[in-house]
Amino acid sequence: MRILAATDFSTRSQRALRRAGLLARDRNSELTLVHVVDDDQPSDLIEIEKREAERILGEQLAAVPELCGVRVDRLVIAGDAFDGILRAAQSTKADLVVMGAHRKQLLRDIFIGTTIERVIRIGPYPILMVNSEVEQPYGKALAAVDMSVHSANAIRVSKALVLAGNDQFTLVHAFWPVAKGKMFTAGLDRNRIDEYVAGERQRAADELVAFVEASELGGRNWPLRIEEGGPLDVISSAVKELRADLLVIGSHGRSGIAKALLGSVTEEVLRDVDVDVLVVPPTR
Repeated sequence: MRILAATDFSTRSQRALRRAGLLARDRNSELTLVHVVDDDQPSDLIEIEKREAERILGEQLAAVPELCGVRVDRLVIAGDAFDGILRAAQSTKADLVVMGAHRKQLLRDIFIGTTIERVIRIGPYPILMVNSEVEQPYGKALAAVDMSVHSANAIRVSKALVLAGNDQFTLVHAFWPVAKGKMFTAGLDRNRIDEYVAGERQRAADELVAFVEASELGGRNWPLRIEEGGPLDVISSAVKELRADLLVIGSHGRSGIAKALLGSVTEEVLRDVDVDVLVVPPTR
């Protein structure tokens, strides 16, 4: 496996380097560290910053314990952050890109997204966003499933990357009982409403089992968590209650103005959850 870890030398990026180093060491993988220098400045200043970045990367190789004993290459690229990371991923033929959670920039993010969101939207690479302090390999993992080809692909990719053991992998799915509100309004008995919701939950469970089998996601009984509510609320609750340290989610392909402006469950999750998130883009 070839891993690319992007750093802007922040504390957030430091966590990403540590996680990337741990993954590379455990899997005897190739690791490349990349830093992108802003090219919207005079050329002589760009060269100065590139040399300084090379120096800092060298210091980090010696200072980060998880990088010791790992085969590490270094890249310093000039350009926009997201574009530089994508070019580095292409040149190194990365199987996984590891990034830290980037600081939000309010109105700017509403229109164009954070660096990590732009890398996910444009690139074909699985992205591991590191939120948590790195202490040990991943234990419990969750995969958010909406029964689309994208969520099935995300599970396959996460299994291939072996970021967490399959015996600690739970599938979580959100369902919404559409008639529940009307039943309340009509004044129906609470027991009848509860029976309806239970029936919808069972239907969702049956559909999820059929989805797993049809998607050929492995001959094992996946632990399933099926909860009533919106996707973000259900995912966030499952992460907290199961104490998961890795969430796997697939991103849906969009184009045009929708791709540029509209939010998605994946982007909401990236901005909300506190655990590490593996985002797998659609197969292109």
